[in-house]
Amino acid sequence: MKPLSLLSLATVLALALPASAQNAGQIAAARKGANCPSCNLFQADFSGLEIKGRNYAGARLRQADLSVSVMNRANFRGADLRDVNAYGGVFSSANFAGADLTQASFVGAYLEGANFAGAQLVGTNFSGAEMGRARGLSQAQLNRACGDGATRLPPGLRTPRC
Repeated sequence: MKPLSLLSLATVLALALPASAQNAGQIAAARKGANCPSCNLFQADFSGLEIKGRNYAGARLRQADLSVSVMNRANFRGADLRDVNAYGGVFSSANFAGADLTQASFVGAYLEGANFAGAQLVGTNFSGAEMGRARGLSQAQLNRACGDGATRLPPGLRTPRC
């Protein structure tokens, strides 16, 4: 049997150590209303909270629960919001510019005035969402998302059905 090389040993040790999936301290502070740019809020539960005007730019919110939360004017610029559940959330004038919203669910969300310039919307579900005054949306972005007959979009834009 061959001895492990230093690189192989490092790989084995890295795989054996527990993954740091989230930062509990950052999640607790953000839940209390702290700004948290570039924080690790993976799988954080913000459901039902009212946290307005906070900065989460560049934060990792992947798989977070933002359902029925009120996050008006929140800054999610460049954030990782993949697989987020934002069912029924209120995000008036929120900034999602450059954010990754892949497979996120904004079913029944209120997104009036929200900025989506350059956001990734692959598989994003906007069924029943109110976003008639959303900004920065392009038809190319929406072609990769989906909605339904109750989805309200800016004039001239549409989404495929979910």
